[in-house]
Amino acid sequence: MKRKGAKIVFNLIFCTFFVLMFYLFALDITGNLPTEYNIQIGDNHVLNSKFPLFISYDSGSKTVVEFSKLEMESFNPLKLTSAIQLKTLDKGTASLHYKVFGFIPYRTVKVNVIPKLKVNPGGHSIGVKLNTDGVLIVGIAEIVDPDGVKHNLAEQNGVRIGDTVIAINGTKVENSVHVAELIQGSNGNPIELTLKRNGNEFKVSIAPVKSEKDNQFKFGFWVRDKTAGVGTLTFYEPITKKFGALGHAITDIDTGALLSIKNGEMMKSRVVSIQEGKKGRPGEIRGVFSDLNKPIGRLEKNTQYGVYGETIREIEDSIFDQPIEIAYQHEIKEGTATILTTLDDNTIAEYDIEIVKVNHQTKPDGKSMIIRITDKRLLEKTGGIVQGMSGSPILQNNKIVGAVTHVLINDPTRGYGIFIEWMLVESGIYDKLIQ
Repeated sequence: MKRKGAKIVFNLIFCTFFVLMFYLFALDITGNLPTEYNIQIGDNHVLNSKFPLFISYDSGSKTVVEFSKLEMESFNPLKLTSAIQLKTLDKGTASLHYKVFGFIPYRTVKVNVIPKLKVNPGGHSIGVKLNTDGVLIVGIAEIVDPDGVKHNLAEQNGVRIGDTVIAINGTKVENSVHVAELIQGSNGNPIELTLKRNGNEFKVSIAPVKSEKDNQFKFGFWVRDKTAGVGTLTFYEPITKKFGALGHAITDIDTGALLSIKNGEMMKSRVVSIQEGKKGRPGEIRGVFSDLNKPIGRLEKNTQYGVYGETIREIEDSIFDQPIEIAYQHEIKEGTATILTTLDDNTIAEYDIEIVKVNHQTKPDGKSMIIRITDKRLLEKTGGIVQGMSGSPILQNNKIVGAVTHVLINDPTRGYGIFIEWMLVESGIYDKLIQ
């Protein structure tokens, strides 16, 4: 009987311990513990840990960060927490070790101490002209040969809408006209196509078919080699001349595929009208390019997290005449903030928003924050976030924290923002200025 009672007690203790650990790790700890912090020299930061986790650090880390334990103002038995203040000393990396009960390794967190980074916030309406690297397949059609036989060369050879033609018979493709010339030069003999899909290159051999309509050799592919649109400049940096804009990729309007840049330009744009956003129907800022012969920047990259390049002319008309500090994600708080954007008065203005939620991330993602437009002036003009506003810088506590990326279709007053640190990484500024 005693043995049975002891077993019951053991099982109760084990179950209680298991439930406690599941709650702490699954609900509290795992979801709120980043694996890496970027802290600028001169800034301090407080790290909290919850029971049963305790923080230790390597002795070598003391040359980079000074650690001191903070006394809790009040004791709450339901929230067993401890806090350590990090005081930055010098550029470098420190390692913090979270351990269960102080001895079971759980997670190592890197603390990168970096020089202060400052950029000029944008808010300018810009136009983007982009020439693709290769040509994008945006449509597929059957070809009827002179004998009346139908051919679907794409289906027969595994070619899809959204694939990019990089080269034909080893010759790099320049544009859609070049593709037509290379096909005609084949005289119907098989041609080796170098294609790219989802970042991976592959080759197929296809014999073009002569069309009964015009007696020309064809593949039955519709291709595009350029695109253009308007958006908002997020930032530019006066030392490196680098800039970032949009906060999301330029994609093909028909296929949704990310367009690979061969070259492109950033132009000044003038807003001509605004279509107000409604529930279920995104609004739009309509603009036209101005000063077509005077581009203000060269495009170098088109990524999932914005377009990037180098300015070639001075950028004017900013309401900030000096660079301001950037904020890393651990500094961003839920609450009031502002955005800079340009409407149909064609001047940059600052509008009130609320940061509704901050999603702590360990790798770049365009949904870093959920934001809500609260400024009555902006709501009256646009109904909330509209197309063309993407890239509008988000400011909080006199720092640039990110950029507007997308609108929520069912609520145009709300949308997503990306952390500015992800855009700095994509632009190359981050690597150049912290070396």
